[in-house]
Amino acid sequence: MLNSLTAHKSSAEDIVKEGSITEKSDRPSSSIDLQHGDEALRLVGVERAAQFSDEYNAKLKRKMDLVIPPLCAAVFFTQFLDKTSLNYASVMGLPITGQKYNLISLAFYLGYLVWVFPTVYISQRLRLAKYLGANIVVWGTILTLHAVATTFRTFFALRFLLGMCESCVLPSLNLLLGMFYKKNELGSRIAWFYVMNGLTSIFGGFVAYGISFDSGHVLARYKIIYILLGGLAILVGICVLIWLPDSPVQAQFLTHEERIAALERVRDDQGGTANKTFKRYQMIEAFTDVRIWLIVLSEFLISVPNGALTNFSNLVIESFGYTAKQTLILSTPAGVVGALTTLFVGWYSDKINGRMVPFILCMFPTIIGAAMLIGLNGSGNKGALLFAIYIIIMFSSSYSMVYAYNASNTSGYTKKATVNAMTLVAFCVGNVIGAEIFLPQDAPAYIPGKIVIMVLMAFQIFVCLVIRWINIRLNKKKQAQVAELKARKGWTDADVQKERDRHAFADLTDQENIHFVYTT
Repeated sequence: MLNSLTAHKSSAEDIVKEGSITEKSDRPSSSIDLQHGDEALRLVGVERAAQFSDEYNAKLKRKMDLVIPPLCAAVFFTQFLDKTSLNYASVMGLPITGQKYNLISLAFYLGYLVWVFPTVYISQRLRLAKYLGANIVVWGTILTLHAVATTFRTFFALRFLLGMCESCVLPSLNLLLGMFYKKNELGSRIAWFYVMNGLTSIFGGFVAYGISFDSGHVLARYKIIYILLGGLAILVGICVLIWLPDSPVQAQFLTHEERIAALERVRDDQGGTANKTFKRYQMIEAFTDVRIWLIVLSEFLISVPNGALTNFSNLVIESFGYTAKQTLILSTPAGVVGALTTLFVGWYSDKINGRMVPFILCMFPTIIGAAMLIGLNGSGNKGALLFAIYIIIMFSSSYSMVYAYNASNTSGYTKKATVNAMTLVAFCVGNVIGAEIFLPQDAPAYIPGKIVIMVLMAFQIFVCLVIRWINIRLNKKKQAQVAELKARKGWTDADVQKERDRHAFADLTDQENIHFVYTT
């Protein structure tokens, strides 16, 4: 079980009170200010607190897997289902149509865009999981209120508020998983919750299909959708408030020893844990890091087709010549395809310890699907057109790669929070634009929108290759810096490892910390 648990030479509190420990080096970034380090220092201190066996760590990981990913998945399932509720309502008697429908579909992303930076920094000051749970309960209430809306203005306002509340989800889940899991475990764990995108299509499609048989005499069918999904969100929010931990230090479902082991598991990754201090220089570094802007561009490129297909895929299927009821049931296989693809790329990315190659693999089916929808338009070949719809959605699996990339390639809590916000701004802008590329005058074929999707996915492949090249180059540069430092100071490998341990929870950014290794 536990191989050894050695006492610290001084308590973590004493270490922090010393103010800072500065490495004798001419590198300015090598100064470690422990007074402003992560909250993990209170539990494990600067140097490695203990050595745990592989068997013990495997058992601990299984225990965490039973609590954290399922709750994250429940949150993401609820969020995506609530966000796409408009898609189901669109074929179930929603009183908003035409250009006004486009406007209320983008209202969600406008609310998201307005609130994403404030919510990220508010969550840094508060208990992360509790803030997330409170937001879920609030948005569940807002979604339920859609059932009493009757005018365009009311629907627009409610969708705007819904976007504001849901803007905290991805930053919170990314930060939480990054605290508990190692880099080569993040791809599959993020895929576990992002797979809910596909499962919501299945679940939501069947629920909407069942409701479509209701006569609508007592309550309009679209109102039933909003009441059911709003109630589900409130229930999930309560579960998050009760059971989801804010960080390894505050994980009540773990014993004291297990919390130490959880922190020691991630020490070598140099990603850090929670830190309540806003650091302006880290925010500035995020805005001046070319790698960040490239991943932000990637998020934008995949969000444009997401904004289009999330709200219009059912209308596209209906245009093949199916009834509203048939459309609802025929939309579900796309969810299966999306779920399986997400699980595969998550597993594969951890297997190769890389993000960009799986990212690229997600692009090819979407390019092929878009080309088929354009080329077969008006052919009457329903089977081929449905196949194209089912594979075009595979690009959405790359979202899990973006979030896994951010979690494993960014260090410094304020920088991570800023990067998450920047990424989600791109998500919002892309989805807003995407909601407008399928214009009413282009219905029912929407050929211009499908061409846009094909071109953007082709360009995304090039962006992924550039990101991968930059990270490989930066890793070689860091290796050279470590080798130079080791030679200049006469350090052994054990000395280098000791320095890595000291840097782990000092809340340094990935650029400051020469021991940080980028995942390609």
